Amino acid sequence: MEKINERDLEWKTYDREETTFRRKELSSAVDADELGCSCYELPPGMRSWPYHYHTANEEALYVLAGDGQLRTEDGPVSLTAGDYVTLPADESGGHRVVNDGAEPLRYLAISTMNEPDVTVYPELNKLGVFVGSPPGGRDERSLEGYYEMDDDVPYWDA
Repeated sequence: MEKINERDLEWKTYDREETTFRRKELSSAVDADELGCSCYELPPGMRSWPYHYHTANEEALYVLAGDGQLRTEDGPVSLTAGDYVTLPADESGGHRVVNDGAEPLRYLAISTMNEPDVTVYPELNKLGVFVGSPPGGRDERSLEGYYEMDDDVPYWDA
């Protein structure tokens, strides 16, 4: 067993236009192998990672503080402190967290750490491939890249 207190970890800031948030990688701090968990904080008016879903990793969100919404395949779902949401490893688990509230939105993102994984970004028409370490993993990857979904080539073409 390993233990860490979230207060002992530094925030890592991600800032790319509307995608602005802070993250503490809890599972990395205790060298967890098969379970990922990060604490996120989104300022008002900001969004998390672009809308996506995983093909090999189930995710869950637990809202610690604030209000916002979860963009899903079926439309927006309101989020408030105490909410727990599961996101299957398929198209029905597509999501993006949005802070449309007046205060910071703080939540835990939990996931399985299966690899290989393909992460699909339908609105960006691309996918990410992760082999050797799953998304959020710490280990070196033997294959990683992002590709346009329309870049399909016939099997026998060189």
